Amino acid sequence: MTVLELIERSGARLEAAGVAFGHGTTNAFDDAAWLVLWRLGLPLDALDDVAGRAVTPGEQAAAEALVDERIASRRPAAYLTGEAWLQGVPFHVDERVIVPRSLIAELIADGTLDAWAPVPVRRVLDLCTGNGSLAVLAARAWPDAEVHATDLSADALAVARRNVERHGLADRITLAQGDGWAAVSPARGRYDLVLCNPPYVNRASMAALPAEYRAEPALALDGNVDGGDDGMDFVRRLFADAPAHLHDDGVLVLEIGHERVHFEAAFPRLDVVWLPTSAGDDQVLLIRREAWA
Repeated sequence: MTVLELIERSGARLEAAGVAFGHGTTNAFDDAAWLVLWRLGLPLDALDDVAGRAVTPGEQAAAEALVDERIASRRPAAYLTGEAWLQGVPFHVDERVIVPRSLIAELIADGTLDAWAPVPVRRVLDLCTGNGSLAVLAARAWPDAEVHATDLSADALAVARRNVERHGLADRITLAQGDGWAAVSPARGRYDLVLCNPPYVNRASMAALPAEYRAEPALALDGNVDGGDDGMDFVRRLFADAPAHLHDDGVLVLEIGHERVHFEAAFPRLDVVWLPTSAGDDQVLLIRREAWA
């Protein structure tokens, strides 16, 4: 059996088992490739180079055991391997954080945000940083900027610290614990750019999440912690104090996933700009400081 044959066989098993994707992969073949290549210690970005390589019986058994675990546990592949990638950059991941997949990363990498943010970008804030991936990508994109990253979860910040150190950015990224704006102070300076991928899933959708998503911290997904139903509880608090934390020409970039209907119902008069991403033009928005004037 070759590597490619083992991946195809494993992908068919994942498909038949009805596992859910969306944590770095979108289909059974890619999920299987991740698991098999990782277990065999092969490069994850060079399948063509190893596709025809013969697999020993021991390697096959080890890879199939990992696929068995994926099916039985319904844990995302990132948790089983301890690593995930965002815009080609590797990050440590475990159950203390959601698997990084923010569409904001695309907008950092492709330069979209450069057209909206002040020039130069001197201060960046990543609210709800999770494993720190957006903060790391921001620090790499704007090498002269001071980057702050905050999260309510001390466990998440421990993972973020590991990733900040992994990428040699401990001298440029400051981590702080707190609920939303409580982790920062306007007295210490306002921001040119605020990035936020907050908990935004509405109550009905939370109840219907597949097991893979329920394996992630609910704190990072559930947007109804203040008693609401539309997933906008955190966003309401975010917007209430946003002007005090943004420079006059500053912007806030917010990911709301599939919640545009709920967002527009909650903020019908707010002037926002919807930004194009690979998932469509209705999942990430940008708001200028002047919109709250």
